[in-house]
Amino acid sequence: MWKVYALLAALFAALTAIFSKMGVKDVDSNLATAVRVTFILALTWGIVIFTGVAGRVKELSGHTLLFLFLSAVATGLSWLFYFKALQLGEVSRVAPIDKLSVPLAMILAALLLHEPLGLKAVAGGLLITLGSLLLLL
Repeated sequence: MWKVYALLAALFAALTAIFSKMGVKDVDSNLATAVRVTFILALTWGIVIFTGVAGRVKELSGHTLLFLFLSAVATGLSWLFYFKALQLGEVSRVAPIDKLSVPLAMILAALLLHEPLGLKAVAGGLLITLGSLLLLL
C-alpha cells in the first residue's frame, strides 16, 4: 500500500509544481509560501479533526515534537527556496533539481538512520542525480 501512497505523493508533487508556478507569478514568493502554508494548515487540521485523532496531540513526546519541529523548519525553508526558484525559473528545470532531494535523502537515511543502501538504490540515486545534472546543462 505504501507504493500507492508514494505514487499519489509524486502526482500531487507534480501538481504542486504547476500550481505553485501559476501562484507565484505576480506575488512575492515568501508571501505566496505563507499563504500556501495557511491553506495546508487548515486542510491538515481539518483532516485530523474529521478522523477523530486531534485529541491524541497530548500524547506526543518531547522527542517527537522536537523532530516534527525540525522537520517543519526544513520543510519551510525548502518551500521558501522552491517558490523563489519557481518564480525565477522554469518548472521543467526547477522540479528535477528539487528532486535531488531523493538521492540526498537516501544518503542521509543511510548515515543517520542506518537504512541499507543496496545496489539498486545506489544505481537509482545515481540516475536521478545524472538526470538532474543533465537538465541543468
